[in-house]
Amino acid sequence: MAEGNGVQSVDRAIDLLEIMTDLGGSAGLSELATSSGLPLPTIHRLMRTLVGRGYARQLPSRRYTLGPRLIRLGESAGRQLGAGARPHLERVARELGETANMAMIDRDMAVYVAQAASSHSMRMFTEVGRRVYCHCTGVGKMVLAQLPDSTVREIVARTGMPAATDQSITNVEDLIVELDKIRRQGYAVDDGEQEIGVRCFAVAVPDAPTPSAVSVSGPAARVTYEFGEKAVPVLHELARQVAGELLSVR
Repeated sequence: MAEGNGVQSVDRAIDLLEIMTDLGGSAGLSELATSSGLPLPTIHRLMRTLVGRGYARQLPSRRYTLGPRLIRLGESAGRQLGAGARPHLERVARELGETANMAMIDRDMAVYVAQAASSHSMRMFTEVGRRVYCHCTGVGKMVLAQLPDSTVREIVARTGMPAATDQSITNVEDLIVELDKIRRQGYAVDDGEQEIGVRCFAVAVPDAPTPSAVSVSGPAARVTYEFGEKAVPVLHELARQVAGELLSVR
């Protein structure tokens, strides 16, 4: 049955997956019913199909979680999004002289989907596809800042907050304070929290389908706070350009 220009059952199945995502990756039937407005028999039917195809799982508790088949889709989509962003990252790497990155949140971690390296021999290098904790990276804190505090608490409860360096935030209340600061100032800073001697500035990609960020990073001796005053406006323009790429492939 069609709904508008789409297929109603497909729309509803996607709605259920998005509701589970918004709820941290899992949901009970009552939560799905409340958020979707669908009758329970319809939810049962759709969830059976999603479970059968591997896009959802049902736990012994009877709650539903996102399924493993979504991982392959997400990784492929990330590669495609990264390909579109790369020319813009390369321009910024040339303009600022430091490594430019794009990352998005995936399964409670930040995953790098594109990078353009600095021309300096001493530079920041992160492999595309690398997954990092959100609480101790610039891009990670920037994606967390796009989420409600309640969701942030759920994420760090699942992942923990291990210290990558002695500068890493390891307390959830301190992280919440940091995220509030990031939201107010419009950018995040990783000041040796992931790697000693490395500093990173990151901003959000507006209207991305999943919380995403772009950043510039390098040795702290070059990537100073004065450098950041120049870099942040450039990153905001980069984020708008990347957002345009994302809109063009929706």
